[in-house]
Amino acid sequence: MDNRTAPPSALPVGDESALLPRLKAGDDAAFDELVRLAGPRMLSVARRLLGSEQDAQDAVQDAFLSAFKSIQRFDGRSQLSTWLHRIAVNASLMKLRSARRRPERSIEDLLPQFGADGHYKNPPPRWQPAAISGIEQSEVRSLIRSKIEELPEPYREVLMIRDIEQIDTDGAAAILGISIPAVKTRLHRARQALYTLLNPYFTEAQA
Repeated sequence: MDNRTAPPSALPVGDESALLPRLKAGDDAAFDELVRLAGPRMLSVARRLLGSEQDAQDAVQDAFLSAFKSIQRFDGRSQLSTWLHRIAVNASLMKLRSARRRPERSIEDLLPQFGADGHYKNPPPRWQPAAISGIEQSEVRSLIRSKIEELPEPYREVLMIRDIEQIDTDGAAAILGISIPAVKTRLHRARQALYTLLNPYFTEAQA
């Protein structure tokens, strides 16, 4: 099991424990308070995953509707804010899946190839500090985001959930509806593929 935890709670524990009974009782004021307290963090989640302000706002609206409909099924085994975070991630992923996307690359074409002896057929180049330092951080983030979007959907999603949203392996498995070993395998392959896509930007031509 992964030791990584979910992102810090957006709601103080005292607020969560006081809100939950009111939410389950259908208290409209409690729902308004939940939106006020949790909305900004959920919007940040959606922005990171979607990259579009309008799409992010739509996803958060969908997430709250989903939360309100399913609040009776919330069993309290996790923090309310953690549950909302995962709903926001799910709503954002649904938005991504429904959007028209750029052509995806074949994952097999992006993975390292090995010979019969177990060694690389073509060893991956090392990233050069000079190449990396010459790029602004905002440009790096934009570049990484654009390359993530070239990955096939199953690998793109697991990378976003684990490396961007920092959700642990168990949580990622629950969101994606796959086993924990499948999450680990997909994540490993997604990271390898992303490294391949970024190589041309972070390696310097050899003399």
